[in-house]
Amino acid sequence: MAAHPDDRPAPDAPSPDVVELATRLFDMARSGDTETLSGYLDAGVPADLRNQSGDSLLMLAAYHGHASTVSALLARGADADLVNDKGQTPLAGAVFKGFDDVARVLVDAGADPHRGTPAADAAAAMFGREDLRRLWA
Repeated sequence: MAAHPDDRPAPDAPSPDVVELATRLFDMARSGDTETLSGYLDAGVPADLRNQSGDSLLMLAAYHGHASTVSALLARGADADLVNDKGQTPLAGAVFKGFDDVARVLVDAGADPHRGTPAADAAAAMFGREDLRRLWA
């Protein structure tokens, strides 16, 4: 029996397998599973893959304090200044969460401390983190 036309997924809707893989990739970024995530990136997964909130793999790795994962993503072409749907950057996330090592990796990669809302520079000033502000002064 042929499938009813209404039973077919929309032409541009991702398959359940793709959604499951994307979910695993975002979990790898959050947990700092650099080795496994790097394998997927080397196999062709876009370094700037984003979730439904606009959070990139880099944003999730930075926000959860995984400097080695941040480095691996940047080495594979991730955009250090890619903002999420709220206008936040990975550097601002790292500053907000107090992950100095992640902030240093991002600054060394050229992340703009004045990009986003709130910008990393503004967050560092708000938290009295002049040590971080000196990284980009």
